[in-house]
Amino acid sequence: MSKKTPNVLFNKLIFVAALGYFVDIYDLVLFGMERVASLNDILQGIYPDEVERNKHISSIGASLLNWQMMGMIVGGIFWGVLGDRKGRLSVLFGSIITYSLANIANGLVTDTQWYAVLRFVSGFGLAGELGAGITLVSETLDKEKRGLGTTIVASVGLFGAVVAGLTTILLDNWRVSYFIGGGMGLLLLLLRIGVYESGMFSEAKAQKHVKHGNFFYLFSHWQLLRKYLTIILIAVPVWFVMFFLVQFSPEMTKALGLDNAPREAKIPIMVAYIGITIGDVASGLLSQHLRSRKRALQWFIAGTLLFTILYYLFAQVSVFVFYTLVFFIGFFTGYWAVFMSSASELFGTNIRATVATTVPNFVRGSVTLMTLFNMGLKPSMGTVGASVAIGAVVFLLAFWASYRLEETYGKDLNYVE
Repeated sequence: MSKKTPNVLFNKLIFVAALGYFVDIYDLVLFGMERVASLNDILQGIYPDEVERNKHISSIGASLLNWQMMGMIVGGIFWGVLGDRKGRLSVLFGSIITYSLANIANGLVTDTQWYAVLRFVSGFGLAGELGAGITLVSETLDKEKRGLGTTIVASVGLFGAVVAGLTTILLDNWRVSYFIGGGMGLLLLLLRIGVYESGMFSEAKAQKHVKHGNFFYLFSHWQLLRKYLTIILIAVPVWFVMFFLVQFSPEMTKALGLDNAPREAKIPIMVAYIGITIGDVASGLLSQHLRSRKRALQWFIAGTLLFTILYYLFAQVSVFVFYTLVFFIGFFTGYWAVFMSSASELFGTNIRATVATTVPNFVRGSVTLMTLFNMGLKPSMGTVGASVAIGAVVFLLAFWASYRLEETYGKDLNYVE
């Protein structure tokens, strides 16, 4: 269904997109928060000895995370192409129902094999919501309001991680936490009534001579491919720090020598996402103030690097210092909203959903590649040394990409490639 959505900052479309991303993030971080608790429960019958069991939790947890990220890469391509061929709304709600049902099923698993399958399916479903939502918002607001619209979506959505953290702490039942996430997603589908397709997409679709949702078209010209790779590289530091320094903070802080290091990542993830939520608002407002996506991204990437270095130097001083650093790392990785705005603005309407959906999932999927490098470097460089080496490459590429990035603030989006 197509109809022009009111071009006002607060409308039902933004509300639905924001809540969709809220549930998306809830599920995305839930596994990280419940990784230890769920695997401890599932593996108890296989490894009765706690010491022996703990040896397997880290490696199995990393494997399950990789399955989730692979699902996101595959899903990113699938949902992105579908969004440009069939419409943004079909992706928005198709992805929500997929990850909602998968969430409920995750709460029923009793072995790691099915857990891996369902993390893949969850990742596949999670891959579509953000890109479709941001594309819809970008195409229905005028150029002066687009950045604020995506900031609202990202900020509300990222707060889902905080709610996930509170849920896991208050309930202390990993299965119920999954059921709640799935239930919220299914309830969200009721809000579909009254939400309309992007008019810009409908106009572009009417142009029969234009190819829509051709993922491989991005690789047909160097200029297109360079833009595509550039926007991906800009956000990889976000998932580097969230993976090595936050999600696996129990292992990292132990290696750094922190006394009373956290045994689980629930609270570190929650603290980081409180920072991210605030940072997303700040980066979005900074982008609007500077009238530049590019400069806002550069400032926040620099801040992320600064607090990453401070983390390695001082996280072991005390638990308070550790959580303070985690908060500020989260704050400066809150450039996700500006990153998504840039991704949706870089390309024409006929491949916009493909780009906006695949880009964040390739960024998330970079965790799999970083994990493989970490496994190769860790035996010789240790836990800390391996992550530092990977981080150095990641930040170097991000800064290079930020200077090569095309400025998209105020760009007219009504065109095709």
